[in-house]
Amino acid sequence: MKFFISFSLLASILFSFNVDISNSTISNGRTAIIEFKKEKSIEYKRLVFDKKSYKIYKHPLDAKKMYVLLPVSYYEKPSDKKVEVLYSENSKEKRKTIFFRIEDGKYKKEKIHVQKSKVNPKNKEVKKRIAKEYAEAMKIYGTSTPISKISSKFIAPMKSKITSSFGKARVYNDTLNGYHSGTDYRAKVGTPIKASNDGVVVLVKERFYSGGTVILDHGHGIYTCYYHMSDFGVKKGQLVNKADVIGLSGVSGRVTGPHLHFSARVGGEQVDPLQLIELLNKNLF
Repeated sequence: MKFFISFSLLASILFSFNVDISNSTISNGRTAIIEFKKEKSIEYKRLVFDKKSYKIYKHPLDAKKMYVLLPVSYYEKPSDKKVEVLYSENSKEKRKTIFFRIEDGKYKKEKIHVQKSKVNPKNKEVKKRIAKEYAEAMKIYGTSTPISKISSKFIAPMKSKITSSFGKARVYNDTLNGYHSGTDYRAKVGTPIKASNDGVVVLVKERFYSGGTVILDHGHGIYTCYYHMSDFGVKKGQLVNKADVIGLSGVSGRVTGPHLHFSARVGGEQVDPLQLIELLNKNLF
């Protein structure tokens, strides 16, 4: 549910602008959206949350608004948090504070059994490969393309049963703890995978853990990721349209069986992809 912070709710000395927040309470691993109405004398710049900075962008469809996505780490504990809004008014630098409540997402637990070689590799070359792939991905996620590619609602990458949702605490082979960083769709090998929205292909690669991987950059720090693919239908640098087939599902990487793992990043943070899509579709389009 939305609430609206304006002069009618806060004293005018607190805010010089109108701000619309999707939710003042956010679960760990999920995202909030904050929209600002454009004002002639105000230039919106960025938010600062837990020492991380998030740029405020032009709304992709409404020329009268600006917006910013606020992702919350899966590892955040329940607490009250403040977000600093940095802006300039009549060329004077200013900042104001918005408060959020982080709540526990109450994610379930599950046990996963995979190949021993995929749990905690000891081989130096494999460990080097994993580190290199991780660094490569984080460099991509740390980049925020200033121009948005999206102009319509997001779609699911396929129509299939969801076999595992985001955030489930996982125990691999009774030893390694982690959490599920995306949403799994049941898909036999060779099932077409669709781009969830317009974007640029920034990674096409066979990786150790995620197997056949495609990452799409939708602009404004929004990325969607498609894992465990058996075949690629796109190349790095290619511009794809929503619903284009980007490849086929498979059984590559660390898996228990054939499926599609669909995930998302916002501002470098891993977030619930389906909650993000629902949020964007409801508030931007």
